[in-house]
Amino acid sequence: MRHRGILLASLLLTSALAHAEVPHPITPDDIARLKDVGSPAIAPAGDWVAYTVRSTDVAADKQFTHIWMTNWDGSRTVQLTGRDKESESSPHFSPDGTRLGFTSSRGDDKDADTALWVLDRAGGEARPLTGITGSVDDFVWSPDSKTILLTVTDPDPDKSKPDTAKPDTAKPEATKDATNDAAKDTLKDSPKPIVIDRFTFKSDEGGYLGKQLSRLWLYDVATAIARRLTTGDYTEGLGAFSPDGSRIVFVSNRAADPDRGHDSNLYIIRPGATPAEPTRLTMYDGEDNPIQAGSAPAWSRDGRRIAYIQGGPVKFIGYGTSLLATIAPDGGSPTILTPTLDRNVSNPIWSADGKSIRFTIEDDGIVRIASVGATGGKITPQIAGNRVFGDLTPGPNNRTVALVSTPSMPTEVFAIEGTTARQLSHQNDDWSKTVIINPVQASSFKSKDGTEVHGFITTPANQPAGPAKTILYNHGGPQSQFNYGFNIVWQIFAGHGYSVVSSNPRGSTGRGQDYGRAIYAAWGSVDVEDALSAVDDAVARNIADPAKLGVAGWSYGGMLTNYTIASTQRFKAAVSGASISNILAGYGTDQYINDYETELGTPWEHPDVWMKISYPFYQNQRITTPTLFMAGDKDFNVPLLNSEQMYQALRSRGIDSKLVIYPGEHHGLTRPSFLKDRMDRWLAWFDARVK
Repeated sequence: MRHRGILLASLLLTSALAHAEVPHPITPDDIARLKDVGSPAIAPAGDWVAYTVRSTDVAADKQFTHIWMTNWDGSRTVQLTGRDKESESSPHFSPDGTRLGFTSSRGDDKDADTALWVLDRAGGEARPLTGITGSVDDFVWSPDSKTILLTVTDPDPDKSKPDTAKPDTAKPEATKDATNDAAKDTLKDSPKPIVIDRFTFKSDEGGYLGKQLSRLWLYDVATAIARRLTTGDYTEGLGAFSPDGSRIVFVSNRAADPDRGHDSNLYIIRPGATPAEPTRLTMYDGEDNPIQAGSAPAWSRDGRRIAYIQGGPVKFIGYGTSLLATIAPDGGSPTILTPTLDRNVSNPIWSADGKSIRFTIEDDGIVRIASVGATGGKITPQIAGNRVFGDLTPGPNNRTVALVSTPSMPTEVFAIEGTTARQLSHQNDDWSKTVIINPVQASSFKSKDGTEVHGFITTPANQPAGPAKTILYNHGGPQSQFNYGFNIVWQIFAGHGYSVVSSNPRGSTGRGQDYGRAIYAAWGSVDVEDALSAVDDAVARNIADPAKLGVAGWSYGGMLTNYTIASTQRFKAAVSGASISNILAGYGTDQYINDYETELGTPWEHPDVWMKISYPFYQNQRITTPTLFMAGDKDFNVPLLNSEQMYQALRSRGIDSKLVIYPGEHHGLTRPSFLKDRMDRWLAWFDARVK
């Protein structure tokens, strides 16, 4: 009997192993299997953490976002929302702990505005809050939970609405009258002309910009009445109540013509029964706590100071380094807490005793947590390790959560406890067990002029050592950086047998202001040298085969790809996604008018500057590399016409090239089938040419 038991156990174990999924190299199919975790929020009691999880419905070819919740010790996780074919986002607990608010476009109308919904934590279904006109972009509960500060985009005045059906009791009219009525109905439902009278008039995903603005409203929960907080016609956002609820700080650009600059400032106002004029707090000419950064000003627990982010020098636009600052709610000069840091900062949160501020620092491939005294002084690192921290979110009793990612772990929610980080969410654990995650290592090398450049190399797992076919993969921006976060593109290439070389060339963030602005009005110069030096380094380290090289990138990564193949013929194939090479074609056709005029000047006053950085198009005879161009047809960030021009130029010369257009897509692709298709095409393009 004993031997029979051992035999049975052995058979059961063999059967289980046979049915277990053997880890496989990461492929384009795995894009749909990944879950994207974001927007953490701590309950007032500190016992639960809510967050969003975006997953893919392959059959519907859509991504859906739902709200989950994990308790503080990580022992229990529940899904709060999850109705079919609907998404929810931005969870926020009411300060009294009784409700959870979130935004959603639930309903049958696919073009419906985003509404604010509230879920009673005692049980029951979520309900939408009535009395709000427009689309809710963001919201903040007042300290007493009786009022909600809303950021609402004006309703579209031109959005056609079907007439209410009326019973057909009238007698038949003459044929001519019936025809005229039908024509009137057709005209009534026809699209209206788009009339533009703004300086900045385009935005990716937002489309052509009209008079609609994002404004702040106060919503009374008991009466379901919303009222404007401020006067004037300006975009407003990132509002925050003072601890006693008596004042609200927010961010707005209230210049004479907000379209012509980046002069956002902090404003403060006391909520009242009628709209009022706010008081300007900060006087800096550049961006104070820019709305697009998404990091709201933070009140100290005693309400005496407000922490915020001051942008870099105006003339350096996105190349400038941001600073951590505080200011009194009654005004005065700000206190700069990181005057010599020379790194971008974000996400300030106050300690419970108000003596220090935690924040994140973008630092040479890492996004780390640090702390500084409330009046300045030494900056103290909080948590060691090569990781990427984001969305620092405070709770009671100094409890803090953050989003964390590593080269081998997609983003998850972590509890920050002193100098340690403890994982709370495990949304991607099951997926990670089914795949082979390829090793990523940091690299450091010298560029052509001796400048030290850093980057990353991803190599295929379980392959013999020695030089391999290699992809130089460039990042977008250019004011951004490759970091220690999980990168699915690196993993897919490596899973297919390619080594991946990715540098942070000059123009990237994370290495200081001078390093970033080294390509100011000089795109395609030293950044090309830096990227090529990354390849030379990989070749010297016996990682990359110099005869089997490809190059790729999206957005500025695609631009750097174009600059690179116009500078060398060493690559066997290239992929250029959502890029521009004839920079003159960008003026007035994309969303970067302010940046263009600040950095390059106008084309008619400085044609030499514009032509100098447009060499991949005007000197495209330098290019012999087979190139695959890609773009979305709704992209207002880097419009399709730019990819069309480069494709046409290379085809005109008989260069092996192809253009793939993704219908209905903006700058960043979102349709799951297109995300997979893009990677499938990249692999096929390189496989056929990098031999």
